[in-house]
Amino acid sequence: MTSPSVTASIITIGDELLIGQTIDTNSAFIAQELNKIGVWVRRRVAVGDVYDEIWNALDEESKQSDIIIITGGLGPTADDITKPLLCNYFGGKLVVNEEVLAHVKYLFEKIYRRPGPILERNLKQAEVPDVCTVLHNARGTAPGMLFNKDGRVYISLPGVPHEMKGLMTSEVIPRLLNEFRMPAIVHKTVFTAGQGESVIAELLKDFEPALPAHIKLAYLPNYGMVKLRLTAKGNSKAEVETELQPYFEKLQELVKEYLVTNEDEGLEIVVGKILKEKNKTMATAESCTGGYIAHLITSVAGSSAWYKGSVVSYDNTVKENLLGVQHETLMSAGAVSKETVIQMANGAVQTLKVDYALATSGIMGPGGGSEDKPVGTAWIAVASKEKTETLKLNLRFDRQRNIAMTAANALNFLRKFILSDA
Repeated sequence: MTSPSVTASIITIGDELLIGQTIDTNSAFIAQELNKIGVWVRRRVAVGDVYDEIWNALDEESKQSDIIIITGGLGPTADDITKPLLCNYFGGKLVVNEEVLAHVKYLFEKIYRRPGPILERNLKQAEVPDVCTVLHNARGTAPGMLFNKDGRVYISLPGVPHEMKGLMTSEVIPRLLNEFRMPAIVHKTVFTAGQGESVIAELLKDFEPALPAHIKLAYLPNYGMVKLRLTAKGNSKAEVETELQPYFEKLQELVKEYLVTNEDEGLEIVVGKILKEKNKTMATAESCTGGYIAHLITSVAGSSAWYKGSVVSYDNTVKENLLGVQHETLMSAGAVSKETVIQMANGAVQTLKVDYALATSGIMGPGGGSEDKPVGTAWIAVASKEKTETLKLNLRFDRQRNIAMTAANALNFLRKFILSDA
């Protein structure tokens, strides 16, 4: 299935990205939005606040892609050099854009309401190259800018994620759809749990080589789970969907023993859908995960319909006083034990008056372990009013990954528990 191809490069600017002080979430969002409309992101490049490096990146990416999107370096401080550089790169001069100036004044006078006059450096945000198309930034003072050169489209966006996202959705995407004839790119994803990438790959050893050349299979392992993504491209989304569907169904059949969902979504969403369908509620009683599971669950819009709350019982006195864990249990079996998480889960069911509760207790590291209970030991319990089940993990990673893996395994354990509950 042949189709036109529209490609993009993303250039992120800032020393803070190169030294790891700031995590680049902008590229991920931009790539996702471009992919939705059929643009294939060919490269992502990060450069520092260095004039020549930014210039060279523009030169290089213009050889690779139809669209070059730049983020960062548009602020009011001396290290923000992107705008004057773009002015030179495209052979223009800086001029005051009256609409941007009015918007800057509106923000400072009506929205921010900061005392004193507006600083000159803030007013200079209204200066833009006279060879660009100005993109209105409703969320901030730095406008976006669009340039055309030698059949390529260049778009400069502020690095502040909230502002960049607003510009991408309201200005950039509509303009690109008008500028290019886009192909259809379709992704279909299944989410598996319970086996690693190598075992899943073994199940698919005959399936993958038999795929047509334009349908690609990608393995996306993460925290004991593996997502499998099929990608195809063509002229019509409906045609691509029709062609891809039989392969997607075959993929699900081959991994059905470990299949969690056939959507690209997290376990917190999957569990929520199951609870909502069954009209049931849940709560969490977390020790070693410290509220991380609660954070995952409450990041889902509408989770209040099925999630009632959490007891973060990091200290043993909280386990005793709020969850009813017996002092004798803590003394004899310890906080990290099957007996303790059972009492935590049952206590959460009773205290928070829910249908299901999920409890965790473990040693996440780097210290705190012993010969009997080394770092990475974690106990999980899930309970209803009628029964309780437990799971022991023996992890081997750093603290943050141990916490994340405990949370992922706990949510999947809860998912299976609910589905098996008559």
